[in-house]
Amino acid sequence: MFSGIVEEVGTIKTIKQRPGGITFTIRAQQVLDDTQIGASIAVNGACLTVVRCDAATFDVEVAPETLRKTSLDQYQEGDVVNLERSLLANGRVGGHFVQGHVDSTAEIVAMQADGEGMMTTFRAPTALMRYVVPKGYVALDGMSLTVVDTGPDWFTISLIPHTRAVTIVGHYSPGQQVNLEVDILGKYVEKLLASRA
Repeated sequence: MFSGIVEEVGTIKTIKQRPGGITFTIRAQQVLDDTQIGASIAVNGACLTVVRCDAATFDVEVAPETLRKTSLDQYQEGDVVNLERSLLANGRVGGHFVQGHVDSTAEIVAMQADGEGMMTTFRAPTALMRYVVPKGYVALDGMSLTVVDTGPDWFTISLIPHTRAVTIVGHYSPGQQVNLEVDILGKYVEKLLASRA
């Protein structure tokens, strides 16, 4: 479980193809504190298990299902990624409860200056839009963000200067795919109501 508050931006050092997936070696600093083999780290919002770590890097293995659901298969060596360690039970949740279980990708359609912010429009699968509501939460590349407005297959987010400064948002451009996780609460409510019908 994560909060969607990015701890640091890491860099993909190497990408190794395996018969059953991909191994990323990621250069980092802050998220390596107290990290051990078996720990969970959200890499651009995808919960991945640490299989090796040292003082400057860690390895995660990405399975085919994760590659199908996320944008991780598009990354190259040298790309930057948002990183967050799993939540401690005694900490504050600054964003919302993020599982790190990416539902799909969303496409950046447009980015337009809006005061100091950047109003950004994303296109998402229509089937997921029932879980995306104005002033609700989504996680994009692991960032807990507030939805401004929605349509049948799109939603908007206002990206504030702080978010652009401390995450990978500064590298975003129209046409890019980002990892999307909708708020799990909506899914649970829908399933509970369906079971009562």
